[in-house]
Amino acid sequence: MIKQAWFRWLTKYWFLFPVIGFLLFAAAVFFGYGERSYIGVHDNMDLFLAQFQMLKNTGSFWKHGVDVPFLGGVSRDNLPSELSLYSLLYMLFPTYTAYILGILGKMLLGMFSFRLLVKELLGERYLRVRPIVFMTGLCYGALWVFPAFGFAFASIPLCVFILVKIYRGQKAVGWWYLALFAYPLVSYFSYHGIFILGYLAVAVLWLFGRRDKKAVLRMLLALIVLAAGYVVCEYRLFSQMLLSDEVTIRTSIVNPSLSSAEILSEIMEVFKAGIFHADSVHGKVVLPVCILYFVINNGRYLMRREWKRMFRDPFNLIAVFIVFNCVVYGLYDYEPLRSLVERLIPPLEGWQFNRTIFFNPFLWYAALFLVLLRLYEGGLLRVWLANGIVCLALLTVILTPNRYNDLYATCYNRAYEFYHGAEVDELSYEQFYAEDLFTKIKADTGYQGEWAAAYGFHPAVLEYNGIATLDGYLGFYSQDYKEAFREVIAPALERVEATRIYYDDWGARAYLYSGTDLSIVSATKTVYATDDHIYIDGEAFKNLDGEYLFSRIKLSNAEEVGLSLVGEYIAKDESMTIYVYHTLS
Repeated sequence: MIKQAWFRWLTKYWFLFPVIGFLLFAAAVFFGYGERSYIGVHDNMDLFLAQFQMLKNTGSFWKHGVDVPFLGGVSRDNLPSELSLYSLLYMLFPTYTAYILGILGKMLLGMFSFRLLVKELLGERYLRVRPIVFMTGLCYGALWVFPAFGFAFASIPLCVFILVKIYRGQKAVGWWYLALFAYPLVSYFSYHGIFILGYLAVAVLWLFGRRDKKAVLRMLLALIVLAAGYVVCEYRLFSQMLLSDEVTIRTSIVNPSLSSAEILSEIMEVFKAGIFHADSVHGKVVLPVCILYFVINNGRYLMRREWKRMFRDPFNLIAVFIVFNCVVYGLYDYEPLRSLVERLIPPLEGWQFNRTIFFNPFLWYAALFLVLLRLYEGGLLRVWLANGIVCLALLTVILTPNRYNDLYATCYNRAYEFYHGAEVDELSYEQFYAEDLFTKIKADTGYQGEWAAAYGFHPAVLEYNGIATLDGYLGFYSQDYKEAFREVIAPALERVEATRIYYDDWGARAYLYSGTDLSIVSATKTVYATDDHIYIDGEAFKNLDGEYLFSRIKLSNAEEVGLSLVGEYIAKDESMTIYVYHTLS
């Protein structure tokens, strides 16, 4: 009897072992290794983590009418809102701890949001398929998407759940409107919010066409409430976007214009593999399962001539939505269409409407869940097949070494170091920001907030360590400053055409560029540079009040550009060497 009861319990709750086991393992790795973990740099440690630390260093999270010390002084309003649960983590905890809590929180948010939505839609059927609900939800929550907006990705099913509650006119509907108003705390307007509002507006028009007056009123009110929530939570963004008359770099950004063949290729590629900011890791398991099911399922409809069922099947509707987002992603690079959008809605100039692709990770795993759900309802053999597929999907998410899979990177690099007795060339979180090294540098040089710049590494390192920078990385700052900074780096841009195009046509990375290499900005222990000259206009640097230059390369022409060497500083573990220069009087 005991064995039978145990077997029944295990059959019913087996999913608890991989779910809890994975979450505990991830927490143990990240908190066990601490800042010796290996964290993704691109659009992460070189951007948002440094900004959050800078806000903390300057006490600017809640301040208004102040500038923060990078890019020569940028309005606090250009940085992430404080009315965000993700930002709140950085206000309450040390930056590394906040980052890891964000990763773990995103996993839990994705899993439980998925569970809430499925339970609402399935009703009593939910209990029979609970294992695949939690496992698919964990697959979705564990995706290594853009870390700073992980909550926004993970919470999409939560938003749908709240809207379903409102649409159905559930009891205590006022509380669901309040939940919808608060939803932007875990969302982000530019990535998801503007599209959710658009889809909601389309839903209102569709319901109006069906003459469902009560539903129209409920969803119209939902649209107003959600829009108000975004305005409140992201009031800084809206004030900059609608009320500021400052000309920003958005006006000078030149987007690519592709040929029809290139656009088609891009659509096919993003359908197959997604994009790194929203990497759904669907290509190895989810995509083939969904394509096979699509063929079999619709083959049955065609054989039975069940045309209406084929067009109403939720799986097919999700598939159409996925393809639609991929097509929009490709058409963004069709210049006439992009120009038309900008002319019709001027405040959206430079806005990337191809971000509809950010909904595809949720849609892929919603499609997978429908396949698993239908397998579950087909007998014991199909139940175990569904369990096997979802476990394989989770393993694929965990073991795919994409750009933001910090768990894989940390485990792999630490294992390599253990077995080979030597560290990898990549910098860990601790080595990348090198707090001890820069604390010593600031103490020795008597640094008191003077403007500086970085050469051979990301200026985010200086920002993180409380050093004011003339350079930096931001997608929304003054066009006038972009042009002023261009005078500093003009000698390098004149020598490398690809770098000139990169800066002039985009400019979000206002860095000191090499005059010979495409990039010398290093996130590794080794600095890969073919030239020890720096190509800058020293007078233009001083005109911007630049006093210090921190370089990972010992410059052979320092005096020629008006710099003198102050000192050479080496990290205790020799992972980084910094040469400190000061402008000549």
